[in-house]
Amino acid sequence: MPDAILVLPHINALLNSASAVLLITGYTYIRRLRVKAHRNCQVSAVITSSLFLVSYLTYHYYHGATRFPGQGIARPIYFTILISHTILAIAIIPMVLITLYRAARGEFERHRRIARWTLPIWIYVSVTGVIVYLMLYQIYPAR
Repeated sequence: MPDAILVLPHINALLNSASAVLLITGYTYIRRLRVKAHRNCQVSAVITSSLFLVSYLTYHYYHGATRFPGQGIARPIYFTILISHTILAIAIIPMVLITLYRAARGEFERHRRIARWTLPIWIYVSVTGVIVYLMLYQIYPAR
């Protein structure tokens, strides 16, 4: 396994963090009717999340799974976060694509209807991705 692969979890956490910040910033822009700034943030969040996905898949292709070494109450907390994160990370992909498609087509009412669900789930996935990283690589690193 190339040593460069070992830096990818840290890059993934940065990409997830950036996605969350972009999503929240984009939301604040649209609330202020700054449509172009909103669009730029949301498209940047899609790009950042896409880069994350490529990096994540590359890491796990070369490294495989990483076992969680934490004990006690940390284990059920970690696995609860991980399971909800994983399920919603899978579900969010088509939701993001539909949300983007509707915006690109100018179907803004339909875009808003799904975006009300897409945004909080996408933020949750981004934030819990960072929490999983912190628990797995910083708080309870493998020895």
